[in-house]
Amino acid sequence: MKKLKPAAYALLPLAVAMAQPAVAQDTKELKIGVASEATSIDPHFHNVGQNNALRRHIFESLITTDANQKLLPALAESWKAIDDTTWEIKLRPNVKFSNGEPFTARDYIYTMCRVPLVENSPSSFTVFTRGIESIEAPDPLTVRVKTTSPQPLFPNNMTTLGILSASVFGAGDVKYGKDGCENMGTPPKSADFNDPAKAIGTGPYKLKEYTRGTHIILEANEDYWGEKPIWQRVVMRPITSAGPRVAALLAGDVDMIENPPIQDFDKIKGAGFTIVEGLSNRIIYIHLDQFEDKTPGVKGTDKNPFKDKRVREALSKAINRDAIVERIMGGVAKPAGELLPYPLFGTSKDAKPVAYDPEGAKKLLAEAGYPNGFELTLGTPNDRYINDEKVAQAVAQMFTRVGVKTNVDAMTASTFFTRRNKHEFSAYLAGWGADSGEMSNSLNALVVTPNKETGGGHTNRGRYSNKEVDALVQEAQRTIDDAKREELLQKASKIAMEDHALLPLHFEVTPWAFKKTLTYTPRIDQYTLATEVKLAQ
Repeated sequence: MKKLKPAAYALLPLAVAMAQPAVAQDTKELKIGVASEATSIDPHFHNVGQNNALRRHIFESLITTDANQKLLPALAESWKAIDDTTWEIKLRPNVKFSNGEPFTARDYIYTMCRVPLVENSPSSFTVFTRGIESIEAPDPLTVRVKTTSPQPLFPNNMTTLGILSASVFGAGDVKYGKDGCENMGTPPKSADFNDPAKAIGTGPYKLKEYTRGTHIILEANEDYWGEKPIWQRVVMRPITSAGPRVAALLAGDVDMIENPPIQDFDKIKGAGFTIVEGLSNRIIYIHLDQFEDKTPGVKGTDKNPFKDKRVREALSKAINRDAIVERIMGGVAKPAGELLPYPLFGTSKDAKPVAYDPEGAKKLLAEAGYPNGFELTLGTPNDRYINDEKVAQAVAQMFTRVGVKTNVDAMTASTFFTRRNKHEFSAYLAGWGADSGEMSNSLNALVVTPNKETGGGHTNRGRYSNKEVDALVQEAQRTIDDAKREELLQKASKIAMEDHALLPLHFEVTPWAFKKTLTYTPRIDQYTLATEVKLAQ
């Protein structure tokens, strides 16, 4: 197979596919083999890619995004800032939930009230709601949201929150309060959404059946307000191992799969299937514990070596990112120097990946007091990101070569996220995709000091903390002027990267494979949406 150089990937999704003749296909059913299973049907439980993709089928948001993360109206027809702290939203008329109930401002208010009530969320959505001071509804199709400070990204934030039906959960005339809402009825538990009678949204599909580990079955919402779905039934099968996923496609058990392994591209194309690829906004990175004085998984020292910037820099220099992209990712990735690929908002053209320098890494380790290195266990999922365990093994070998003997602890994503959130790893490999497509999302999630009150740093499990970075991100989040906001984000990103807050590895290039009778446009957010799977012309 001819490998594509990372530089060949533009930011817009690109198609790499065999030309195929159009062949008619029955649209009664679409079967998709997904690489990662959603951790919940609850649209507010876990802010992670596979959950967010599933959510879009059932629970719509006020605003949505296209394949390049451009904002588009959904349940909101329009939105505007009345002043620096007030947004007015005009809701779409004549929209009904899949149970026939009308969608109104009450449902939006109910949803904003319910988000903070989700229990045990691995990655909470409260970061998108915490800045709301008050919500008023002058009429059933108008909402006025007042924020505690200017929030220029309020429309972007609204793309992430699926709207629930207040009536389904017995709510009355809901009154918003930032410290607690009135007339909420009995807010749902996450497990309640496993019941199709409770998983009621306004989306193009309804939940028909959910069997964890086996399948999610969706059926078309015939009363959907928008473009009617062409697939009457969608079956999503979690097939987390790449080999069985490809086998299912070749055998005709599924019509489409996510993330076919690069080494199987020739076989898949040779069997008459189409492959498309697109650069994503997902950064694969290594997070290091910078909080505990003694950190789990480290041996050969009585202290936490990652609190020393020189050690973090040494480990970054030990990583040969070009080799990972070329040998592990088959050239289908792009080495990363910050948390988003240029030219997305807030990125810098001159942000380059840290150069591979093993001798420099050894020198820094010696300067930090570790001339003989130490031992480390690197945690990683083995079924969440493209070649995740293989990438972790490669990084471990690179660390070992500079004197930091590294073992890999690989596990399923569900186990990994549970253990990560309990801070059981001193170092771990993970990924992050920015829903908003701009830098404040990534910085606020991964780098800002964790703060339960503000929601900042909600996925910063390394607990890196830098007051200057925090201040810059906070100022950017209340700066309306785009040019000034971008400058603040660029500065914050530069400081965090020079501080080696985490170690960026690469941006994923996402492939999909499917029958020649279908077409799909790659999405920068990596979502697989049945609504965008079309018949080939």
